[in-house]
Amino acid sequence: MSDLKLSLAMGNYDRTRAIYDGIVKIDGVDPTCMLLSPEEMFFRAFRHAAFDISELSLSSYSISVARGEPHYIALPVFLSRAFRHTSMYVRKDRGIGSPAALRGRKIGIAEYQLSANVWFRGILQDEYGVHPSEINWVRGGMDTPGRPEKIRVDLPSDIKIVDAPDGDTLNAMLERGDIDGFVGPRSPRCFDQGNLAIGRLFPDTIAEAETYFRKTRIFPIMHVLGLRRSLADAHPWLPGALLKAFNRAKSIAEEALMDTSATKVTMPFVEDSLSRARALMGPNMWSYGLQPNRHVLDAFLRYHYDQGLSPRLVSADELFHQATTEAYSL
Repeated sequence: MSDLKLSLAMGNYDRTRAIYDGIVKIDGVDPTCMLLSPEEMFFRAFRHAAFDISELSLSSYSISVARGEPHYIALPVFLSRAFRHTSMYVRKDRGIGSPAALRGRKIGIAEYQLSANVWFRGILQDEYGVHPSEINWVRGGMDTPGRPEKIRVDLPSDIKIVDAPDGDTLNAMLERGDIDGFVGPRSPRCFDQGNLAIGRLFPDTIAEAETYFRKTRIFPIMHVLGLRRSLADAHPWLPGALLKAFNRAKSIAEEALMDTSATKVTMPFVEDSLSRARALMGPNMWSYGLQPNRHVLDAFLRYHYDQGLSPRLVSADELFHQATTEAYSL
């Protein structure tokens, strides 16, 4: 029997590279791999179900599960994780020196439903006492005018959100001072270009995130891996084969990262950063699987429901194919 020929969309990461290069084989699968940006992947996956296997926004996927209309079934392969204390950028001339100073401000967002934004709003409320309804949200394209939500969202009536003016971008509005800040998974272009008027809300984002992790033990999850449900039904061995392959690919990336005889990433202080992270989080810093991440998913799903994105509270068990929530042992 020949291998299944399936399309696979994922990001270009060290933890996916071994699959893309063919070093790790997915049992029974001959994949056509595409390395795409999250924006393109998610738009095509949720608008057109374009891929057999795709990296998915945890937020958009949770909306589809809560509404009972998921085209994909997720696997507990968390291809993107990040501490979102880095995600808030502000005008430095507005006196915004703390999260409390965000109340009443105009803050730009590319989409309300973005996983990074769900996490930031949840952390803002839980850790700093600022509710999403206390902020004036401005939705728009970062560098290109206009950006629709990839899935329709129905927000609570107390959420104040407007679209950016036609033809305008959030980056230009932030530069001009028409908005007071921006929150999102990507840094605004004006910040990257060194505009001295733009800075991060938290001056030491690593220290802020370390404090958060010590308190909560949460390393936020952004993306999951999704499999077309019809394929999972037709080939019940396929979810387990994917989980096995992606775990192996991540292990190869971790082994390479720890080999500091010649650093595998183009960045100084790799040994120091790795030692600091492992001292904080332990050796298994980037775990896959439901059980070690249940508390992380429970927090996200609570935020998602409280922020009005899910019409009901989804449980972590609902997200994943049953065959990928337990494993054999020798």
